Amino acid sequence: MVGLRRELSLFDVFCIASGAMISSGLFILPGIAHARAGPAVVVSYLIAGLLSVAGMLSIAEMTTAMPKAGGDCYTVIRSMGPAIGTVAGLLSWFSLSMKSAFALVGMSVFTILLVPLDIHIIAVAFCLIFLSINLIGIKEAGRTQVALVTLLFLLMIIYVVFGLPAVKVSRFEPFAPKGITGLLSTAGFVFVSYAGLLKIASVAEEIRNPKRNIPLGMILSLVVVSIFYTLMIFVTVGVLDPDSLHGSLRPISDGAAVFLHSWGLIAMSAAAILAFLSTANAGLMTAARSLVPLSRERLLPEAVGRVNKRFHTPQNALLLTGSFILLSLFLKLEILVEAASIVLILTNMLACLSVIILRESRLFNYQPSFRTPLYPWMQIFGVVSLAFLLVEMGSEAIVISCALIILGIFIYWFYGRIKASKEYALLHLVERVTARELTTYNLENELKQIIRERDDIVMDRFDHLIEKCPVLDIEGQVSMEIFFKNVATELCTRWNINKSDLARYFFDREQEVSTALSPFLAIPHIIIPGEHLFDILIIRCKQGIHFTDETPAVKAVFVLIGTKDERNFHLRSLASIAQIVQHPDFERRWLAAKNKEQLRDTVLLGQRQRI
Repeated sequence: MVGLRRELSLFDVFCIASGAMISSGLFILPGIAHARAGPAVVVSYLIAGLLSVAGMLSIAEMTTAMPKAGGDCYTVIRSMGPAIGTVAGLLSWFSLSMKSAFALVGMSVFTILLVPLDIHIIAVAFCLIFLSINLIGIKEAGRTQVALVTLLFLLMIIYVVFGLPAVKVSRFEPFAPKGITGLLSTAGFVFVSYAGLLKIASVAEEIRNPKRNIPLGMILSLVVVSIFYTLMIFVTVGVLDPDSLHGSLRPISDGAAVFLHSWGLIAMSAAAILAFLSTANAGLMTAARSLVPLSRERLLPEAVGRVNKRFHTPQNALLLTGSFILLSLFLKLEILVEAASIVLILTNMLACLSVIILRESRLFNYQPSFRTPLYPWMQIFGVVSLAFLLVEMGSEAIVISCALIILGIFIYWFYGRIKASKEYALLHLVERVTARELTTYNLENELKQIIRERDDIVMDRFDHLIEKCPVLDIEGQVSMEIFFKNVATELCTRWNINKSDLARYFFDREQEVSTALSPFLAIPHIIIPGEHLFDILIIRCKQGIHFTDETPAVKAVFVLIGTKDERNFHLRSLASIAQIVQHPDFERRWLAAKNKEQLRDTVLLGQRQRI
């Protein structure tokens, strides 16, 4: 199967996330929001940014554990199952597509100042241009995004630098004429301004070093964009009369006209167009990736997620998404905004719930490189606050939400249910609560493979040996003599060696120098007669193995046997084990392992240098 390429850098991640956020929330909504909250609209934007933190951190955690195309859709499937995953994937695709269409249509307010052409002609043209760029490759699409966002930030810096000296403090009095209620309701109204932040997860499979670049890129983007939102709206409120600001659909451009005159109006209108274009490009890029995991999981036809062999892009998903955006361009602007906002709120809520399920299921190989702070209160706060926003949007929003959810369930029931059968974290959680056998090792094994891909782990001889070697999990405390007899019994049949001789080899070696390296760990290793023989035996004994009086309760033992011609590999194996057991989390994971496969995974996924 042709795969997607990891070609996006940290700066690409930052630009995609920032470009997905900066559009209508900054260049159209401030005037409308000011009419609702007054000068306190500056605080409303800050609150909206804070409300987006829970969803952003949840997505960042899950995608560092599972950096796959589709991001939140893929992780929801693995946490809550294919039915909810189908709903999440279609909601994500729908919202991003509508957001792109909204961005292209929203340009009409600004293009009319610069180019006397019908908005639909311009919107269709740019949609086709971005579709072509995305079909050629993610690297090219990322470069386009970087260019757009870089120029956009330069223009925004000019606005802030020249605008701050022109601010009149008197325009901030009274600060909150509509009270705290107006301030909070306006925060919900402008929440959509930050919604694009989550969608970097959709291209997670194409990001280099996802463990670092995904959370860092998202956090940097949120901080930088929040600062620019606050500063630019502060300047806008401080330079425009309230009556002029309330009726403006071009508040930033009108503000620039006050202190930069006609060229400022043109420059900020150009900045707005760049913002809408960057949002449209990011939306198309990420929306198409939301369909890829649904196709891979057989929840949609396989052809939808097919990757182009030459360009390594999901061509059919891009063509389907581009076609949907083109059709959406002819809908009313209000419908596009409301539909996108509702779905994005639902996506945030699902992200928070998914993290709770993944954590509480105690999946052994769920190993995100970034963990959400203040768990689970951060997620609970996110779900409750976002549910409040959804209710505040009115009955129409709830009807649209229910209709979209029913549509997703309908598609799953009549198509995906027949073909898909995936294990998911919610089953592990139910199994943990009810003590019933509901799961196999399939999900753990899948997460193990994802970690190998994420960390660029190329299996060496030691890994292959660990995958095949025997693992013992001994009950009760045992003496060293009984322990070595058990080891000899396990190994003698594998290599046709006399059991008594093998036990004597181990015992004699132990009399020379104890192989118990710490109160927790021992590594007995011996040389045996013959050629081309080497083996490892992994043993856990929670109650402890009594090697010496100083180490009466060794719980982790790695037994190594080999012939003289394998001496070099013998030493490399010792070095590999030493690196693995030095990790601060090794002892906790070793004792927490539920079965032999999880003990094996503790070694296979341990951090070490591979040859």
